[in-house]
Amino acid sequence: MHDKEVLLSVRGLRTYFPVKKGVFRKTVGHVKALDNVDLEVFRGEILGIVGESGCGKTTLGKSILNLVKPTSGEIVYSFPDGRKELTGLRGREMDEARKKLQIVFQDPYSSLNPSFTIFGSLQEPLIKFGVRSRQKRREMVADILRQVNLPPEYMTRYPNEFSGGQRQRIGIARALLVSPELIVCDEAVSALDVSIQAQVLKLLKDLREQRNLTYLFITHDLSVVEYISDRIVVMYLGRIVEIAETDTLFANPLHPYTRALLAAIPIANVNKKRKRSPLQGDVPNPIDPPPGCPFHPRCPSCVESCRTEEPQLRDFGGGHLARCHLAGGE
Repeated sequence: MHDKEVLLSVRGLRTYFPVKKGVFRKTVGHVKALDNVDLEVFRGEILGIVGESGCGKTTLGKSILNLVKPTSGEIVYSFPDGRKELTGLRGREMDEARKKLQIVFQDPYSSLNPSFTIFGSLQEPLIKFGVRSRQKRREMVADILRQVNLPPEYMTRYPNEFSGGQRQRIGIARALLVSPELIVCDEAVSALDVSIQAQVLKLLKDLREQRNLTYLFITHDLSVVEYISDRIVVMYLGRIVEIAETDTLFANPLHPYTRALLAAIPIANVNKKRKRSPLQGDVPNPIDPPPGCPFHPRCPSCVESCRTEEPQLRDFGGGHLARCHLAGGE
């Protein structure tokens, strides 16, 4: 995987949200949604991003797309005409970048305007990016609906006439219309029934092969991320705590938080027992994170250095990175 081209590079990314109080709305602190995130995404891969609610995974996806403005750091994308820093792009330049960077949202019911037909919703990005001919737009929408296994005549219908799985296929079609290279899937299958999830996941994998797409696949479901991802990023309290190829992560998790997440995956076989170590306590306050390792208040293996020294993200070989003082048997 690591001899592939780096499509997206994130360095020192921080996204803080101000906390305001009082009549004059004075800033009294910041929610540290992302805190010094470094990440590389390779062209053509599916990179899963997992963690509990509030860990920063959705903020990471939106910060990369400039839907949320980062506080600091750099996000460099490899466009056909060269590498560009996304956080500095404005106006027309950002519009051009958005042709290559798209998102599929979590809720297939609220991501489509109920007042518009499917054609009305899907033609909007085409109008924005200069497709003047209505007939041309209809042809492009018909073609993209076929690619997500929906009949072209569905474009004349309204969102309330479709199931959740069909709506999510329409959401995927909308993202594909402008021929993107990178798609952020933000909990794209979490609102769907299990059988429909499988269909949408297979569709995403097929489209990756057909169109040489790269996905940032954000989810809380480790069974889903195991099926679809080439590599997995585990996040906790706005930081990356582990990165590894999918098989490696499931076979040899190095961070105690990752081990706890994997232990919580349900097992279908009632005769097979798994030693579980459920997480104790809640995620710490992101406004005032604990000193040292942010995970130490919930860690069953915590030692004194964990309480005082923040661990760094280290490479343990083969691109397997972990942020833990005790990883690697130390």
